[in-house]
Amino acid sequence: MSRTVPTALAEGAEAEFMYQYESNMPAATRSAFGVTTTRIGGGVALSMLRDPTGYWSKALGFGFDEPITLDLIDRVVDFYRGEGSRGAVIQIAPSVLPPDWDDIRSRHDLRPGSQIVKLWCPVDAFSPGQTGMRVGPVGPDDAEEWASVVLRGFGMPPEGVAEMLTASVGHPDFRTFAVWDGDALVAGANLFVDGEVGSLNTGSTLPGHRNRGAQSALLSARAKEAANAGCRWLVAETGRPAEGETNPSLNNMLRAGMRQLYVRQNWIWRPDTTS
Repeated sequence: MSRTVPTALAEGAEAEFMYQYESNMPAATRSAFGVTTTRIGGGVALSMLRDPTGYWSKALGFGFDEPITLDLIDRVVDFYRGEGSRGAVIQIAPSVLPPDWDDIRSRHDLRPGSQIVKLWCPVDAFSPGQTGMRVGPVGPDDAEEWASVVLRGFGMPPEGVAEMLTASVGHPDFRTFAVWDGDALVAGANLFVDGEVGSLNTGSTLPGHRNRGAQSALLSARAKEAANAGCRWLVAETGRPAEGETNPSLNNMLRAGMRQLYVRQNWIWRPDTTS
């Protein structure tokens, strides 16, 4: 595969699972949180006006159906302005940034934020891990608890937003997994099947059950399910650790055979800094 093909697949899968998460929220929850989703230039823009975490307003998946231009970024920013957004994160793969990107981002005062590591590997190159705890798919009876555990594992408040994750259980393109310690659900993760790509996303563990192999086992369960679903590639993303620090999620994926595809910069838009 060329350098651009896995990038397009990785960005497209992430954009689509984020779009499905927010678009499929129950109508009452969408209204309560002020959620609007749209597709722009081959990518997606997602707005959550009353976001309790600051995470869910983001735009991504750009640069493949049409090039990154000032006009494209104008349309993205106009969407957030029209929604009355207090801010958003714009995510663009480094390989599709144009030579005049500094001029484009200066037009809207897009400022660099954190960085994301994108990873991938052929599904048959994945090395499974294990845990002594039980791992299995999540059904309707466990959906609410799974969503609550995942959000608490990320340090996010589960109130309200948990309904968004709960709605992914049973969605035809998501495969939801959890880890149980006895009868207690203690970790969870999702797989999003996007054609030949299996996106490993939304993995977290409650603090008291970390370092016991839960996430390695969840990676393995999802990789196996991706292969069963006909996927050829696995993709994932996680935060790039600061200098001198480590990210256990990144280490787990590297040990499992995934490889860094690129590091992507988050670009932060705020309405009060827009000219």
